[in-house]
Formats: sequence, C-alpha cells, structure tokens
Amino acid sequence: MEILTSRFGPIEMEADDVIHFPTGLLGLADCRDWVLLADARNDALAWLQNVQRPDVALAVVSPRRFITGYQMRVARRELVSLELSDVSRAEVLAILGKTTRAITLNLKAPVVINLDRRLGRQVIANGDLPVRYELGGERSSFRRSA
Repeated sequence: MEILTSRFGPIEMEADDVIHFPTGLLGLADCRDWVLLADARNDALAWLQNVQRPDVALAVVSPRRFITGYQMRVARRELVSLELSDVSRAEVLAILGKTTRAITLNLKAPVVINLDRRLGRQVIANGDLPVRYELGGERSSFRRSA
C-alpha cells in the first residue's frame, strides 16, 4: 500500500506496518492509523506518520535515550487495550516539541506501542513528569519549562 505524506512524499508500506490507535492521540482523536518511520539523518529520531492525513507527522524519540533512569508509571487499565502479554515489551515514545529556547519531550503523555499486536495508545503518566522537558546538556535530571 502507498501512503501520501507532506513531509516525506509517497511511501510504500505493508498493511502490517500500520499501528492502530483505537482512541487516536490527544488532540488527534480522528487519527487512528499510523506508521512509525525511521529518520534517515538521525538514528535517535523517528516519525509517527498518520496514514489518513498526509500533513500529520509527529517527531518521536525513546525518552530513555536522553534521560538516564527514565521510568513511566501508569494505571494498568491504561494499557489493557494494548493487549500486552509482557509490559516490558512495550515501546515507549515521547513526542517532541519545540519552544523558542529548546527542543522538548512530552514525558507526561507518552505514546505506548505494542509492536507485536500493532496497537498504540497515548497515556497520561502518574507522578510529576513534565509536559515540556527541555533537552540540553543535563542527561539525568528534569528541567521544567512553563
């Protein structure tokens, strides 16, 4: 199957590459089918590209790559729809943002994907995690922005 994207042009994909988000993402409830694309120039970065809307692609990264000891805690009911047989097999991704000062990670509402079942869900993490964690020189502590 071919999907059209405004950022990458037409992309040939297999139907098995599609990750279904039954409830969409926050602010994008109508966007339920996505593909995860590697970035050709940056191996730390990937793109969550919506299948139906060519103009919707979200930059994502593994927060563990940037934050030593990163852990996310969510209520088990948040993960039921992912049909995970082993929670440790879940792929956790943070959506990138940009302020005038820095690139940021949304650690409060990460995306969790069951790659085996091709199911995803954006969850709200328990605890005091920032929505805009600024990437910078410090790798192990949280810096907050408004």
